[in-house]
Amino acid sequence: MKIKARRNHLQPNVDMTPMIDIVFQLILFFLVSTTFAVLPGIKLNLPTSHTSEDTSVQGITISAEKDGTLYFNGQEATMDNLGEFLIAFDCGPVEKKDFPVTLQGDAEVTNGTIIHIFDIIRENGFSLINLRTATEK
Repeated sequence: MKIKARRNHLQPNVDMTPMIDIVFQLILFFLVSTTFAVLPGIKLNLPTSHTSEDTSVQGITISAEKDGTLYFNGQEATMDNLGEFLIAFDCGPVEKKDFPVTLQGDAEVTNGTIIHIFDIIRENGFSLINLRTATEK
């Protein structure tokens, strides 16, 4: 009588659970340890318009708050040094007259202030000016 010896062939089995745990821990570590740039928020109550159109917000953004504070691309500015910011801005290969400037003013900013900002922008060679508004619902 022949006795057949049974050989147990163990199949290699890789348990993926520890690897998945490590990957999730690494994701959480990088999410928690990453620092985010905190930019100062400019709170504006934009005037509403039902005929406004969407435009690109690339280029220069000038913000005017109701208390008279001005911002040039997020940096605080004044009426006196706004022209200096515009002169120092590098438009790259685009001419100043073709470079877009977005003006966003609070709904309570006076018309005279907006006109004064327009004059400063035009005096420095920019002529493509967009007024930013909120869309009526």
